Amino acid sequence: MSQGSPGDWAPLDPTPGPPASPNPFVHELHLSRLQRVKFCLLGALLAPIRVLLAFIVLFLLWPFAWLQVAGLSEEQLQEPITGWRKTVCHNGVLGLSRLLFFLLGFLRIRVRGQRASRLQAPVLVAAPHSTFFDPIVLLPCDLPKVVSRAENLSVPVIGALLRFNQAILVSRHDPASRRRVVEEVRRRATSGGKWPQVLFFPEGTCSNKKALLKFKPGAFIAGVPVQPVLIRYPNSLDTTSWAWRGPGVLQVLWLTASQPCSIVDVEFLPVYHPSPEESRDPTLYANNVQRVMAQALGIPATECEFVGSLPVIVVGRLKVALEPQLWELGKVLRKAGLSPGYVDAGAEPGRSRMISQEEFARQLQLSDPQTVAGAFGYFQQDTKGLVDFRDVALALAALDGGRNLEELTRLAFELFAEEQAEGPNRLLCKDGFSTILHLLLGSPRPAAAALHAELCQAGPSQGLSLCQFQNFSLHDPLYGKLFSTYLRPPHTSRGTSQTPNASSPGSPTALANGTVQAPKQKGD
Repeated sequence: MSQGSPGDWAPLDPTPGPPASPNPFVHELHLSRLQRVKFCLLGALLAPIRVLLAFIVLFLLWPFAWLQVAGLSEEQLQEPITGWRKTVCHNGVLGLSRLLFFLLGFLRIRVRGQRASRLQAPVLVAAPHSTFFDPIVLLPCDLPKVVSRAENLSVPVIGALLRFNQAILVSRHDPASRRRVVEEVRRRATSGGKWPQVLFFPEGTCSNKKALLKFKPGAFIAGVPVQPVLIRYPNSLDTTSWAWRGPGVLQVLWLTASQPCSIVDVEFLPVYHPSPEESRDPTLYANNVQRVMAQALGIPATECEFVGSLPVIVVGRLKVALEPQLWELGKVLRKAGLSPGYVDAGAEPGRSRMISQEEFARQLQLSDPQTVAGAFGYFQQDTKGLVDFRDVALALAALDGGRNLEELTRLAFELFAEEQAEGPNRLLCKDGFSTILHLLLGSPRPAAAALHAELCQAGPSQGLSLCQFQNFSLHDPLYGKLFSTYLRPPHTSRGTSQTPNASSPGSPTALANGTVQAPKQKGD
């Protein structure tokens, strides 16, 4: 049988390992009519008083935080603070912090298990991270040191509290900052109990508590024992979750302050001692601790994470963006009054043509500088700030809606397939395959490259023929539905598409959950 014929291709098993997990990035708060009335009444009476008093206490924290570090040099702050500063300021901040959360309605903090000493576990890892109220876990942990963004130093009061805490600061704009953070974490974790414990939220962002996000390896780099700490909010109504999509900061704050009483459960699990392999491999260490914590919580441990600013979910063996940037690009172009179908792409198949932002604007007939910069920023740029026009051509074709899926996947193949030194066939190699999946599905390039390697295992070549690529993207029982969902969102009319709701049956979430049905419109 010749290479590339349908008989050569078999769909990948879409469900290896444990069953797919719920989407952890979306939190929907459903209130009955009676609950709405209750929140209206309590929100008008209780919430304003609580929030006002909590802000007063927050500002009262500032003098204690300032006093602990006042007059100390940067060199002195490289060592743990001791003496009267530690006693007075530490106890003052601890007491006022408990009062602040009490005023916001957290009347009870129930603690289970035993917190390990700093010698037994220099590092604490807390999960699931679901809300900006999670710092309440610092109280039963006796205010351990934390890791925070350096930008938070400029926030009033919060910056003073971070200096008080001697927090480890990381800057997202300084590539060398992460290396210094790793070194500082290792220095404190291996100080033999000289430094207080360091607390991490290894997920790195908030979820809806229905699944654990992928743990980042930062807390595990030192290779020392860690103590897992579980955070639960066992309230009848979940008003605290602050996910990527769902109630905003003010709504979460107001609804929680309107609850008569909110309860927090903090559970200390036994100390996790890494094996020699885990000590050498922080990623393996992080994954194993994640599984232990997920089992204790009774929720799945997932590979879902944030890549850049986009939440990424796992569908089968592929990571895809919950909402690909392609959809956002479509909104930008439609707002500018541009119809992608009327743009002459003019990209040469199999040959890259790098264009500047100015040529991009001329090609798309865009005049507004802000719109041009916004649309241009959706494409990957090289070191000279240029983008491959094939990327632009494929994105415009996908947004146009004038091609069916077979025509669109053929175009994608023709644009990125490469001529082979031997034989007349053109094959889609790793880089082209990764580019297509990144543009159309928002897949991180490493994840797409790994899937490409799996697809190529069945054949002798390092690339996919057109037939193999279309079998994967059109006919695979899971990935075919993924392509149709992402590239054919519900349309009201041509050129006015609406992105699928993340929780609707035809959404990426449904695909991840293994509950694929026909897409349905869902009113907001």
